Amino acid sequence: MKDHNSSSHDAVDVTDIFGSNVFNDKIMRERLPRETYKSLKDTIENGTVLKSEVADVVANAMKDWAIEKGATHYTHWFQPLTNFTAEKHDSFISPTPNGSVIMEFSGKQLIQGEPDASSFPSGGLRATFEARGYTAWDCTSPAFLKTDSAGHVTLCIPTAFCSYHGEALDKKTPLLRSMAAVSKQAIRVLKAMGNATSKSVTSTVGPEQEYFLIDKQFYLERPDLMMCNRTLFGGPSPKGQELEDQYFGFLKDRISSFMKDLDFELWKMGVSAKTKHNEVAPAQFEIAPIFSTTNIATDHNQLVMETLQKVALRHDLVCLLHEKPFAGINGSGKHNNWSLSTNDGINLLEPGNTPNENEQFLAFCCAIIKAVDTHSDILRASTATTGNDHRLGANEAPPAIISIFMGELLTEILFKIAKGEKIEIGGKSYIKVGVDTLPNLPKDNSDRNRTSPFAFTGNKFEFRMVGSSASIAGPNVVLNTIAAEALDDLATRLEKAKNKSAEITAYVKEVIELHGKVIFNGNNYSEEWVGEAEKRGLLNIKNTVDALKAYLQPKAHKLFSKYRILTKEELHSRYEIYVEQYSKYINIEANCSSHMVRRQYIPAVISYLNFLGQAINSTKGSSPVMEDLLAKISKLLDSTYAKLQQVEEAAAKAKSTTDVTKQAEQYRDLVFTSIVSLREDVDALEALMPRSLWPVPVYADMLFKL
Repeated sequence: MKDHNSSSHDAVDVTDIFGSNVFNDKIMRERLPRETYKSLKDTIENGTVLKSEVADVVANAMKDWAIEKGATHYTHWFQPLTNFTAEKHDSFISPTPNGSVIMEFSGKQLIQGEPDASSFPSGGLRATFEARGYTAWDCTSPAFLKTDSAGHVTLCIPTAFCSYHGEALDKKTPLLRSMAAVSKQAIRVLKAMGNATSKSVTSTVGPEQEYFLIDKQFYLERPDLMMCNRTLFGGPSPKGQELEDQYFGFLKDRISSFMKDLDFELWKMGVSAKTKHNEVAPAQFEIAPIFSTTNIATDHNQLVMETLQKVALRHDLVCLLHEKPFAGINGSGKHNNWSLSTNDGINLLEPGNTPNENEQFLAFCCAIIKAVDTHSDILRASTATTGNDHRLGANEAPPAIISIFMGELLTEILFKIAKGEKIEIGGKSYIKVGVDTLPNLPKDNSDRNRTSPFAFTGNKFEFRMVGSSASIAGPNVVLNTIAAEALDDLATRLEKAKNKSAEITAYVKEVIELHGKVIFNGNNYSEEWVGEAEKRGLLNIKNTVDALKAYLQPKAHKLFSKYRILTKEELHSRYEIYVEQYSKYINIEANCSSHMVRRQYIPAVISYLNFLGQAINSTKGSSPVMEDLLAKISKLLDSTYAKLQQVEEAAAKAKSTTDVTKQAEQYRDLVFTSIVSLREDVDALEALMPRSLWPVPVYADMLFKL
């Protein structure tokens, strides 16, 4: 058998390597004593307390397995409020009295770590000098091994991260809480409907990941890409995506080689990467996994983003995860395919083939419709970042207006049930809920709507507003929590009802009457929809600063505290962190703009102006072409310098503002707009300058030289 950590993948059996670097159920069965395995599985599946003696046995087995695979260190792998992961590596070595070492790993070390928490964002939950923080093992997400390009192997233990006083300082803790909340309320609904077999409900996710690749050398020559992950300047390439020849096009050898290595690295860590293809924009691509439980899907998506960047470098490429690295062509998103499934294999958003299943589908589907419309502001806030502002509400998929695509068939059925009308489809009539309301719907009972931010796609909802660089934890915390609230209300009604079917009919009618306005099956990109959405009373929140204010509303506090997802203090801390991050990102862009204009663009333009001046002076008689160029470039240079000063002054003013909300508003209204204005002049200069004198790679280079 080949070494699974080898960079060579020729003739390797994929079924052999998949999950080879994961301490999964198969490995646990093989390596743990029967009673230890049963106890651990009980903790994983039912949340029972893990006994210390069980933890010691598991830790020792995990250590032995990791060492056999080449590991020397372990780390508690966690997800602070930065959209990135964090890890502190400790070796397994323990000194002995005779001066040698042994390799040890205890249950206590497995269950709990103590990284310095002082430098992670806390949003006022703790003082900077209070450094103590704890990581706690999330045994529901398997430990895994990461191997770097030098062959160093590290055992990674997925963990939650909290403060000394127990406040959540990470994205995983509220995610796990939200999964428990939606499970509890969904089971109540199922029991009220007569399901006595399902014991738990899990939210599942399949996140599609879009990204760009460019040559590493171009990246190193662009300070804006290195510092801001997007191009702050750059005129359009002569060719963009208008020919539509990139989407699903053949994979170039260099890209195919990269994707092959990427697949193998992910497969070894148990990430079920399945789909890969060219995306719409040049140099843009997509990777998609198979569905898994939400916390594992979240962990895996973080690994996907990290591995994309690491493997790209091995191929002298750089992976750009920013939502809009290049102006004028499509940006990147992350399509969050969300559903609910029982422990015995029932997808609760599957229309089904029998009246009972139809009734169940109707109930859960309408609960989601109600949840999304009621809390569209909070759902929008969960996707709010500086990068995503370039996509949402910017004539690109999807718009900032949250609506739900249900397809013509389901929409017709829902609205006819609400009106008490006879449903006739395919020559057959369907009248009563619980008897034969819905026809035997095929899984794909509607066409897809690629413009919808929240689209029903057969047996799941596709939430398309999530940014490509973001953690999917936040949006799924919101989806799980708002679903839990809606299902809580539905369960209470059904538990009291004598006639369950009649109550579901009444529920569908009420949901469609009050929340049917959120259903829209048309073109979400059209200007007509903007006006129509306003008439319906749907929100259109186009920027991060306004979107995040949803976290400050009393209804948000009530929602998250009722289901013990986030306390009012924890929720407010996230507002503080995310608003402050917005300001910091825009400030970095302002600094980088100043750096590039002062040190690269202005010197290059002055050099060309000197050349033109000397050429004109040395030419006998006038040269209209050169004089015209000289005049246009000189005027643009003066304007560029004036706008540069505006950027710097606006940034200084915003930076001196102490209130976090007012500061972010100034960065949005003054700094960002001045950067956009500065770009207009620099891009105009690029169009007039010789390519040989322009100091950075241009769009045509970066997008097409792969």
